[in-house]
Amino acid sequence: MPAASEPDPASADGVAVTLPHTWRPFGVRVMGWMLVIALAVMMTVVWVGFTPEIKAQVTTFEKLTLAALGIGVLVCMHALTRSRVVASEAGLTVVNGYKRRDLEWAEILAINFPRGAPWPNIDLASGHNISMHGIQASDGGSSRKSVRTLRALVAAHS
Repeated sequence: MPAASEPDPASADGVAVTLPHTWRPFGVRVMGWMLVIALAVMMTVVWVGFTPEIKAQVTTFEKLTLAALGIGVLVCMHALTRSRVVASEAGLTVVNGYKRRDLEWAEILAINFPRGAPWPNIDLASGHNISMHGIQASDGGSSRKSVRTLRALVAAHS
């Protein structure tokens, strides 16, 4: 146990992290939902702008097709925006889209975030790698801080 004057080993830059802690991509969530809202507004404005004659020519099948496309866009945006990384005392939970991986700390060898990479990767003892879409390089300095924090947590739990 570190002395009171020493930073917590499971922290980055001397800032303690309370577990469980969740990291989510900010930019992806904001842009994803802005896209959905903009698309809905655009489709509504176009539909309102149609004359009654044009609206009468749109078949039920075409309406259902547009509804299905809208649902598809929502499903994709939900998959992108639900990505996250959760650190707990037991290990890491990585959610990428609709896939979830629960990892124990002992399984994790390293956290890598190569320059120019869109997100960091976890090197596992099994030889596999897992991308962490919950931490995005597009979030700038917060993504690098998140990786430093995760590396400190991995070191503290090894």
